[in-house]
Order: sequence, then C-alpha cells, then structure tokens
Amino acid sequence: MTLDKKRSMFALLALAVSAFAIGTTEFISVGLLPLISQDLDISITTAGLTVSLYALGVMIGAPILTSLTSRMPRKSLLLWIMVVFIIGNGIAACATSVSILLMARVISAFAHGVFMSIGSTIAADLVPENRRASAISIMFTGLTVATITGVPFGTFIGQQFGWRFAFVAIVVIGIIGFIANSLLVPSDLRQSTPTTIRDQIKLVTNSRILLVLAITALGYGGTFVVFTYLSPLLQTITGFKQGTIVIILLVYGIAIAIGNMIGGKLSNKNPIGSLFYMFIAQAIVLLILTFTAPFKIVGLVTILFMGLLAFMNVSGLQVYVVILAERFVPSAVDVASAMNIAAFNAGIAMGAYIGGVVNDSIGLIHTAWIGGTMVLIAAILTGVSRSLERKDQQRIRLS
Repeated sequence: MTLDKKRSMFALLALAVSAFAIGTTEFISVGLLPLISQDLDISITTAGLTVSLYALGVMIGAPILTSLTSRMPRKSLLLWIMVVFIIGNGIAACATSVSILLMARVISAFAHGVFMSIGSTIAADLVPENRRASAISIMFTGLTVATITGVPFGTFIGQQFGWRFAFVAIVVIGIIGFIANSLLVPSDLRQSTPTTIRDQIKLVTNSRILLVLAITALGYGGTFVVFTYLSPLLQTITGFKQGTIVIILLVYGIAIAIGNMIGGKLSNKNPIGSLFYMFIAQAIVLLILTFTAPFKIVGLVTILFMGLLAFMNVSGLQVYVVILAERFVPSAVDVASAMNIAAFNAGIAMGAYIGGVVNDSIGLIHTAWIGGTMVLIAAILTGVSRSLERKDQQRIRLS
C-alpha cells in the first residue's frame, strides 16, 4: 500500500470512528425507549420523540449549518463538530426532564448533520473516482458498527445502571472521536466552495436532485417505521425477554454492517441501478415481517434480512446525489450532500412518527407493512430516476 493510500485509509478510519460516536447517539434511544418512558413517566410514543426530534434537528441543521460553515477549514470544522456533539450528549446525561433531554438531542443532532454531510464529501475526495461509494461506505461503517456494538451495549448499560449512563458512555466515545480526527485526518483537505444563494436555489429547484431526496426519505424512512419500535415489537409481539433483545440487536447490527459493505461495492459502478433492486428486496422483506413477527424463529430471520438491507442503500444514495450535484450544480456539492443527509433524517423522523401513530392506533404489528409500502414507493421512484439517468447517458454519448 502506497503512502497516499495509507494516509487516505487512516483518514477514512478517523471519519468512521467519529461516525461511530454519532451513530451510537442517533440510534441509542431505540434501545432505551422503555427505560426513558418508565423513568420520566411518559408514554413510549413521547419517548419516541427522542428519535424523531433528533432526526428533525439533523434535517434542519445539515443544509443550513453546512452552508454557513462552508468557508471554515474542513479539519477545524470536524473538530468543532465533535465539541458540540460532546456538549449535547453531556446535557442528555444530566437531563432530569423530557424537555431538557429533547433539547440535548437537538444540539447533538446539529453536530450530526454537518459531520455526515462534509464527512461524505471528504471521504469521496480521499480516493479515486471509481472507489467513491466504497470510501463513503467505509465512513458509514462507523454508523453500522454503532448499531452492532453501540446500540446493544448502550441498551445493556441503560438496563444495568440507568439510561443516563448510556449517554455518559457516548460522551467518552465522542472524546475518542475528537482525538482520532485531530491525529488522523489531514490538514490539507480540499476547501469547500462557498455556496451562493443562487446555487442553493438551483439545488432545491432541480427536479433530478429533488427526486433522489424523495427516494432517500421514503426508502430509508420506511425501515424506521419498524426499526424505531423494534425493541417493543420484539418484546410484546414476538415475546423475547429484555436480555435476549440486546443479543438480537447485536446480531441485527452485524447484518447491517455486512449489508453496508455489500451496498458500497454494488454501488461503485451504477448506484441508481443497484438501488432499485435493494429497495424492491427491502419492501418484500418488510411486507413478509407483518406475517412472521409473532413467531420467534421465522420472525427473527425476517428481522435479520431487514437489517441486511437497512443500510445497504446509504452509500449508493449519497454518492448518486454527489454525482448529480457535480453534473448540475458543481459549486454546491457539499450542500447537496447535506440535503441528502437531511433527507435521510426526514425519513427517520417521518418513520418514527408514523410508527408511533400506528402503534397508538392499530398496533405495532402493522408498522411492518406500512413501512414496506413506503419502501415500495421509493423503489418506483428509483425506477423513474434510473430511466432518466439512462437518457442522460445516451445524450452524453451522442454529444
């Protein structure tokens, strides 16, 4: 491995460590919902706001804060992001009411939004063009490892010592992420191009980019209709005990990590083509889960397939929005990346909210087919986007 390749790999690993810290705090509430609900004397649906409001914080903060910080050196920005992240989780660890907890979650979410948007473009810049999706998937491996270890062990810590201690653990991970960024990310990163209001208007009025943002929100959000309430579903519908659920979340996370790496490799050459089949497969699995969830063995197998496909689409969606931004609005690639991160989190917020409504009205079991329907709509929109991409390529060949 050449010196440049080693340097790039270390930088990608640093980004992955930071993504691990951020991924742990994003998803840890999923495992802690019953504990937060009981301790703060609130309903499961109100506790679910710790997931949906966090996602809304990322959705609103990512494009706005990425645009406002576009003149900052990227390494300095990464370090400041981790400082804000540590402060947000420190407040969560001390929260004595749901309002303080939700405020802390929004502060952490602002850090998340900027990190994921600039982290994706930094990762893509560190490698040759034909390895961009793989580079982004390495960074996002931090998120998937968080679901393998961070979420189940955070849930375990919460069950043993109280949910606040889980946030104390996240603060420690955040400090490690800060140190990793300081030591391993190079200082000579390509400077972001400051984006003008005109460029941002071009982005939000470009139908091709808006189509991908809709695909991201629906395709990713559909899974979160189920995933947000996975712990209560496993407990009340499938009949697993709390200790067993921690192990299931661990295995679910391993499935996510495998799917993420497969998705990165599949998306290197033709991201939009690969995404079409990923969404079809996930829609089918979620629809099947409606019928298998009450049965331990087949229900568990279905949930593991759901995990395998859950993050498979992430790197493909992120690299494709960057490709479209480079084609249509090249001066606003970072903001386009941030908008897609916002779309991911719009999907999470929408999925968490819909899951809560379904839980309160018709029951947890129905989250699976409703989430599957959302993913199916994303698959149809991906088919439209794939058709438009083919027309673009034909036009480029003819010109």
